[in-house]
Amino acid sequence: MEEKKETVAVVGASPLKDRYSNKAQTMLEEYGHLPVPVAPKHETIEGKTVYHALSDIPQTIDTVTMYLGPTRQDKVIEQILNIKPKRVIFNPGTENPQAYERLKSAEIKVQEACTLVLLKTDQYMKPFNP
Repeated sequence: MEEKKETVAVVGASPLKDRYSNKAQTMLEEYGHLPVPVAPKHETIEGKTVYHALSDIPQTIDTVTMYLGPTRQDKVIEQILNIKPKRVIFNPGTENPQAYERLKSAEIKVQEACTLVLLKTDQYMKPFNP
């Protein structure tokens, strides 16, 4: 049975090739997922339309992968609670324990992990495929 591919919001997306958010967007696409860049100051990244807020994205988001530091996450956490993805991946440097309980109580899975490592080690879809 083939794995379902996900629509993934990349929060803190960057057009700079050396940024992990850019690498994640590229690798998600390479692995067959649909990355959706989210950043306030860009119009396109890697040929994809950039949304300025999670609430602007027209399709359902399965996973949010976080590339914003915790001090800049307040509005994003509120938007995540409104769009109700299955999970939020907090990449290294974005950990926000204060937000975890709020997300978990809204039945949103919280994962502290590196999206790139999850993809490369074939663990990205593991929590959702029994």
